[in-house]
Amino acid sequence: MEQALRRAFLCGNDEFSGQSYGHRKQWVVDKLAELAHVFSIDVCAYAVMSNHYHLVLHINQPQAQAWSDEAVIEHWTLLFKAPLLIDRMKKGEHLSKAEQKQALELVQEWCNRLTAST
Repeated sequence: MEQALRRAFLCGNDEFSGQSYGHRKQWVVDKLAELAHVFSIDVCAYAVMSNHYHLVLHINQPQAQAWSDEAVIEHWTLLFKAPLLIDRMKKGEHLSKAEQKQALELVQEWCNRLTAST
């Protein structure tokens, strides 16, 4: 039986209702590609089965560490809303030295999170 936890089917056929969830496989593949780009991850291999999936990933830290601050902001804001301070920085508004320091610390934190580094 192609059943996941709590009868929550990922991509298989629900034998009880007769409903097919096979169309979700492409959703999983598409989301994987999107997130790999955002997080600077190389997808080495994957398999999407009816009730689970397997991934072999490589975190491409050198690629992400080469990103400019602007690139880090661009990647991060593909998934998350930027705080007002970052919006102001992107618009070229004048920031105090303390605001500049805070913004750069935030961008560095995002870069670390995007590459899973500590």
